[in-house]
Amino acid sequence: MMNGRIRLRLLAWVGWTALLTACLPLATAPQDVVLPTLMPVAAVPEFPTATPDPTATIPPTHTAVPLPTNTPPPTLTPTITPTPDPYAGYTIDDLRARSYGDGTLQIVEVIEELPRFTRYLITYPSDGLTVYGFMNVPKNVDAPLPVVLLLHGYVNPSEYTTKAYTTPHADSLANAGFLVIHPNYRNYPPSDTGENPLRIGFAIDVLNLIALVQKQGGEVGPLQLADPTNINLWGHSMGGGVALRVLVVNQDIRAAVLYGSMSADEYLNHQKIFEWTDGRSGQEELAIPQATMARLAPINYLDDITAAISIHHGTADGQVPFSWSADLCDQLRTRSKSVTCYTYEGQPHYFTGAADELFRQRVLNFFTQN
Repeated sequence: MMNGRIRLRLLAWVGWTALLTACLPLATAPQDVVLPTLMPVAAVPEFPTATPDPTATIPPTHTAVPLPTNTPPPTLTPTITPTPDPYAGYTIDDLRARSYGDGTLQIVEVIEELPRFTRYLITYPSDGLTVYGFMNVPKNVDAPLPVVLLLHGYVNPSEYTTKAYTTPHADSLANAGFLVIHPNYRNYPPSDTGENPLRIGFAIDVLNLIALVQKQGGEVGPLQLADPTNINLWGHSMGGGVALRVLVVNQDIRAAVLYGSMSADEYLNHQKIFEWTDGRSGQEELAIPQATMARLAPINYLDDITAAISIHHGTADGQVPFSWSADLCDQLRTRSKSVTCYTYEGQPHYFTGAADELFRQRVLNFFTQN
């Protein structure tokens, strides 16, 4: 321990001597230098090793929760209600697909007794409506009798009577041995009022009547003398148009007479109605889209006619164009249908005189042969 201190002092002294020697001027003679006594170096205290603080517990990190966004309420999509089809149930295919003939035809009363037939007031149901008409039943004849449904043309309903202008033609047929039913149609008093777009309601009334004749014909009751397998149509003017619709729907009709008939083309019909009424009627029907009208008009279904057809038209008809019947004849012949066509020179919409007598005879011959 002592040797170490001596050694340190010696080294210190040598160091100081060298330093002083270097600092003195070279010309100065060396002198004795008294060196300071070196104090022992105190030992450097040792510091205790720092003990680290215990590891601090880090609080858990909180996941930030986003503030709720103000989400707008969902937009409500309005429910679109489809527009009802005003002609649903009235297309040719719809008329073919449905059933007819609910209820029964009934006699209300005897209108009159005539030498060869009795005229009865009748009613029958048609789609919930009560339809009136008359029925001519021949006397003293052998059953079953061929049936003719005689369809009248347009008459103002306020002026209509059950014994309409077509009664003489019904009587001619009854005198010849045909059982004739002359329906008023709906909307003609005293029948009930009902829907009748494009006059299709009238055709439905006839289709229901056909079904009732088929159901009741030959059975005890008002149609006991009727042959349910021999049903024919006779239609004048509007009644001819009604008959054309019935003919493309029901293939049980044996024969049909079309007299000064309206067209099977509904656009032509309502163009004429628009003219007749100075625009008060017909505009709505003329606005029917072609795709819809194609399913409604009989003109597009002439291929389906199975009945024999007899067409009669006067060249001087001032109400229904003669050309309509001429065109219908051509279309039916092109389709190889059983059709006969008669022209009555100079005759108006309703035949008179000898032309009328000739017409009635041709009608009797036609129904008898078919």
